[in-house]
Amino acid sequence: MHAYLINPFQQTIEQVEIEPSLDAIRELVGYQTIDSDEIARSDDRLFFDEECFIRSQPQPGRFRLDTLPPVAGIGMVVGGGPDEGTLASPGLTLDELKDRVQFS
Repeated sequence: MHAYLINPFQQTIEQVEIEPSLDAIRELVGYQTIDSDEIARSDDRLFFDEECFIRSQPQPGRFRLDTLPPVAGIGMVVGGGPDEGTLASPGLTLDELKDRVQFS
């Protein structure tokens, strides 16, 4: 499946191919402790380091998706699969996502 990798350090958003697993997401995000938030107007989710909000501030490499709180570090956008708790390719297009992300 594909997912979207948001890299605020390089201020890039790119499509990547990954296995549909939380371990694959953890590896690309760079932390074992991940969390996710629903993305408005889609069935997709933003995965990120769950401790990014409590790490020492200020921290370089932040981004905001829509009205979600700003995230420090790398994020991944992944779609929800047909069954509860499964993963799939996002429903958003890469261009739609790029229009909704702001780097800081």
